[in-house]
Amino acid sequence: MSGPVPDRAAAAELGAALRAVGYDESGLDELLDDEAFTGGREEVVVAERRLPRSPLATAVRLLFLSLPVSRADAVRAFGRKGVDALAATGLAEVGTEVAAHSRIVPIGAVMLASDGFTRDADDPPDYVASYTPTARTCDLLTPRVRGRRALDVGTGSGIHALLAAKHMRHVVAVDVNPRALAYTALNAALNGLDNVECREGSFFDPAEGETFDLVTCNAPYVVSPEHRWIYRDSGFHGDDVSAHVVAAAAAHLAPLGYAAMLGSWLVRDGDDAEARPVAWVEETGCDGWVLASVEEDPLGHAATWNAHFFGDDVAYAAALDEWTAYVTGLDASGVAEGAILLHRGDGPPTVRVDEIDEESLEPSGRQIRRAFANRARLAAMRPSELLGAKLARAMPIRLERRLGGRGVELVLDGGTKSVLPATAAAAKVVERLDGSSTLKRLGADPGAVRACRELLELGAVRFA
Repeated sequence: MSGPVPDRAAAAELGAALRAVGYDESGLDELLDDEAFTGGREEVVVAERRLPRSPLATAVRLLFLSLPVSRADAVRAFGRKGVDALAATGLAEVGTEVAAHSRIVPIGAVMLASDGFTRDADDPPDYVASYTPTARTCDLLTPRVRGRRALDVGTGSGIHALLAAKHMRHVVAVDVNPRALAYTALNAALNGLDNVECREGSFFDPAEGETFDLVTCNAPYVVSPEHRWIYRDSGFHGDDVSAHVVAAAAAHLAPLGYAAMLGSWLVRDGDDAEARPVAWVEETGCDGWVLASVEEDPLGHAATWNAHFFGDDVAYAAALDEWTAYVTGLDASGVAEGAILLHRGDGPPTVRVDEIDEESLEPSGRQIRRAFANRARLAAMRPSELLGAKLARAMPIRLERRLGGRGVELVLDGGTKSVLPATAAAAKVVERLDGSSTLKRLGADPGAVRACRELLELGAVRFA
């Protein structure tokens, strides 16, 4: 597969042309339905038929749906300089027709170029994916702190580096895949960013000895017996890659810095499902938060990561058998996945474990920062002191009745969307948290105090 050409001048020209026709999330929302954003190649035939004739529609046909357009239509949409920029960056082949080699997907205020629609098992080893579900999870769980330096390891198309570049002075983007770094450099120029530095190398090696205020890493963390794709298969044994990433991220964190990374870990009979990532975090000396999203038995894990073979019964069955044997050979009863967050605070380190639903997740950065700050303050308090504290809700908290009428649940209406079982008495106290009265004056019983402590640790409530 040919690669992009990180021609900064051409990428900047193309970025300006795309912005001029309204090529952004809102513009695409007006032309296409939600299925076009979440679906794959199979949605293209339907999506194309929704498009009118307009410069924006031409851009969508070419760069979002990966359909050829006439050179005349391309010139009307992008201008002659814009069409020349498509050719100069290697994003399209220009002749009497213009055919895209890559896709450009708007993600918030970012335009993200990457390889086109996946061809499943036919993707080359150095395939560069777009804004995948795991990329979205990492994005939503990253604290958007302002600081000097950020590090994005396994940058891929560069999405986390680009997002960090909006609030950090300098970003170092690392990948072992040269095509990924070419996309990252091109995407930085496409979005008018000049503070992203690309370095080629394995994991954290290119940043040895350096520290950062923010570290992000959506590594090839899959527990896999294969070496098929750079973005998926690390070559590490079992879940060693995730253990390595946690330790290395902590070693590169500056004081008060944050790290957000995705990983997977083996689940063994007799252990808590998150025992391994908790142990990894405890060894770092950082505060940690393990947010588990998936737990599957060996066969389920094998099926999830080999769906690209579906339709080829022989290849699919062989992959399932190989992967299942690999995981069970690691003395594991299952494999779990999720996010691991670190904060290098200045107090005694703590580790918390919760579950998240990746599909319902919303931007959680502010909540995460509050959670770590609250946990540090709680660690310095005697248990009885919480009764004298004045607390206020920091985000919407919804009360729901549990099925069967047995108690209630407090549901965070945003962020991690966490669900906390509680008593009706505790819910009444939480409803009155406005920072004006202490828990003692609000008549908080032990159950209400426990609920408030949990909400503080989740970042849903703040100290007034």
